[in-house]
Amino acid sequence: MRRRIAVLPLLAAVLAGLPAGGCTGGAADPLDLKVGGAFGARPTIVFPGGKPAAGLQVDELATGRGRRLAKDDVAIVQYTAHVWDGGENRLVDSSFNRGTPAAFPVGELLPGLDRALQGRTVGSRVIAAIPPRDGFGANPPRGIGAGEELFYVVDILGAHAKGVTVAGRGGSLAGVRVTGGARPGLAVPAGAPPARFAAKVLARGDGRRTQAGQLVVTQYEGAVWGRRGMFDTTWPAGRPKAFRIGDGSVIKGWDRALVGVPVGSRVVMIVPPAYGYGTAGNAAFGIRPADTLVFVVDVIAAY
Repeated sequence: MRRRIAVLPLLAAVLAGLPAGGCTGGAADPLDLKVGGAFGARPTIVFPGGKPAAGLQVDELATGRGRRLAKDDVAIVQYTAHVWDGGENRLVDSSFNRGTPAAFPVGELLPGLDRALQGRTVGSRVIAAIPPRDGFGANPPRGIGAGEELFYVVDILGAHAKGVTVAGRGGSLAGVRVTGGARPGLAVPAGAPPARFAAKVLARGDGRRTQAGQLVVTQYEGAVWGRRGMFDTTWPAGRPKAFRIGDGSVIKGWDRALVGVPVGSRVVMIVPPAYGYGTAGNAAFGIRPADTLVFVVDVIAAY
């Protein structure tokens, strides 16, 4: 659960799922440029003189041995994005500069980027020159011209399928009950909520402990104490979501409950306003300043 949106304009637009129009029939000849650096490390790029050849061009510089990316997967990647204009070839976005990998919802990316990544395996480094018709089209974000070509280097660190879960057991915390199984059920009691923050690991995973600053892949649902239904949940759609924890990117309750938890765990937490959205609340979710929140979270992976 994010406390605030902190996505750069280009990344937000990459994830916008723009409609495809006039995509080329397949990958073109290998791109005429030099990309150096190890997989997972910031790449070095030497662009040739002039602009790239017409059409979508894709190449795979390293082939991984992990699972193949499919539509509806969430791919965890490190990437750089340049405008390839034959001159400055300026950098416009980079997960390396932010210090944390990014989560790409496969099937909802720029058309050219989707085509470049679907079917690739985890552990691969993919490069793609994307013309405007396969990129942002006539409505690019600020800093990119309508006719400018993009160039991506993408390292695929992980892939998480729709419906992934820890399938943990249930339990209870201060009257809140969680049923076990692949999708937990969350039942909040009537009456006044507890005044203090509380969290409990219902099922302890056997992975490494999460650390502050990591990108954590989750399935979750959240309820407001005293109301029926969920105000936010990933399980109906099944696609996990990823959040950076431990640095204030999410609400304080998530930072406190999820940092240090082994990957593969299921966690329930009771979040009073001071550990949630505070005196401002969150109108988008119908959360008032005095509302106490309840979450159950599956910790799928951490990067």
